[in-house]
Amino acid sequence: MNLSQPNANEALQTKNRSRSVAPQSGICARCVDGCKGNCDLFQSTFRGRELLYPSPFGKVTAGADKDYPVDYSHLNINGYAIGAEGIEADPDHAVFPKVTTETWYGATEKIKMKIPMFTGALGSTEIARANWDHFAVGAAISGISLVCGENVCGIDPKLETDKRGKVTDAPDMQRRVTSYRRYHEGYGDIMVQMNVEDTRLGVAEYVIEKLGVETIELKWGQGAKCIGGEIKVDTLERAQELQKRGYIVTPDPSNLHNQKAFRDGSIKEFERHSRIGFLDQDEFMKEVDRVRKLGAKRVTLKTGAYPMRELAMAIRWSSDAKIDLLTIDGAPGGTGMSPWRMMSEWGVPSIYLHSMAYELCLRLAAKGSFVPDIAFAGGFSSEDHIFKALALGAPYCKAVCMGRALMIPGMVGKNIGLWLEGKDGGLPSTVSKYGTTKEEIFVNYRKLKGIYGKDIDDMPLGAIGIYSVAEKLRVGLQQLMAGSRKWRTHLITRDDLACLTEEASRVTKIPYIMDSYREQALSIIDA
Repeated sequence: MNLSQPNANEALQTKNRSRSVAPQSGICARCVDGCKGNCDLFQSTFRGRELLYPSPFGKVTAGADKDYPVDYSHLNINGYAIGAEGIEADPDHAVFPKVTTETWYGATEKIKMKIPMFTGALGSTEIARANWDHFAVGAAISGISLVCGENVCGIDPKLETDKRGKVTDAPDMQRRVTSYRRYHEGYGDIMVQMNVEDTRLGVAEYVIEKLGVETIELKWGQGAKCIGGEIKVDTLERAQELQKRGYIVTPDPSNLHNQKAFRDGSIKEFERHSRIGFLDQDEFMKEVDRVRKLGAKRVTLKTGAYPMRELAMAIRWSSDAKIDLLTIDGAPGGTGMSPWRMMSEWGVPSIYLHSMAYELCLRLAAKGSFVPDIAFAGGFSSEDHIFKALALGAPYCKAVCMGRALMIPGMVGKNIGLWLEGKDGGLPSTVSKYGTTKEEIFVNYRKLKGIYGKDIDDMPLGAIGIYSVAEKLRVGLQQLMAGSRKWRTHLITRDDLACLTEEASRVTKIPYIMDSYREQALSIIDA
């Protein structure tokens, strides 16, 4: 099994020359003096740290391609020929379109969603900024929650602060909240995420008091995995501005040698980094209490692919603080802003991390303690992923968090709009075979026009793209649930899964497929 391919990858736009490659190092078996490239080592010889990140940075989404020993594909969904839960067990009633895919989360006041999924944190990255209206409107009309990620206020060129350095006006944050709310109809919620910089800047105070945001999401670690750059800037002035605002900017834009190198053209961009946080239970409880006193109706927590110790802290402290939702994000995940090798090699893979989470939640419940609602994240993209995650974490897992899978349709829809205007060569054949107008191309356009009337004319096409994908996921989930005879999401259980390998069974504690329902089967034969 090839777990990882170092030294050459499409995400970095690098490749090996040799047909034979050393498995561990990724270096060509025959490296020739005079080779003209183009492996990682070749490019990093003259571009250095630029080879840490997928490229072109800010214009791509990238996900690590490491092949883990066990992943969600090693689970299969059980289908049944008897029974029906959540509906009358009758062929005329128990049809798949009657499956309800709604879910809800929250410690007190519940937030309902039409589909058990929501977006990953779309923060200060260029892709999130440039495509925000597509993402936000798409989430709102799909009836799911939207996470506005960290550092949005901190990098706003039009940011205004008071004498204490606290935000008083951030037009981009205001735009983001307004975009979602324009089409919000009671399902889902906008969650504004905070890291160390956001806390220092007073983002919670601003979005709660000035924008009426009701949910604040605290963040352990920072955006691009554990230590990543998150965004790059291509002007010296912008780099110096962000440095003055307190961000870590590398290479140091105040250094005269770096300034000269930028003007000479050898340094082409600067990285803006966030500080990493350090966990302390007392400080965490104080921060949750502080945000609630500011007026937040709900406080959620996002944690990453840390080892079981930190996972236990997240679950136990969330229990003590009565957190409304705990999102547990496994490796590899990522949206392209993380260092590539960190995306590939850092952290606990999703199915391992989520299996640990279930074990810890079960143990906490056995003590009679409050178990927070859980969401799983980390590489999900399809309806079977949603089903498997809900089942693996049942009854604690209420939804999945999706990153790239909900960003891509937003970008595709946006680009279809540009192609319809004749830009970039016009419509490609992959799209034009369905028609040459938005009404012909988007299968749900007429449906949405019936709902929103003339407002459809102002709706970004990327939003319609996200809605279309959400509909595909919703109907696909209905079909899978009906096959497992479950007409409500909260009725899905771990019994609805089976493992295809004994190793997957050892990791998840889900029965190996040869043992699933074995006792019942033998009792039928032996009766």
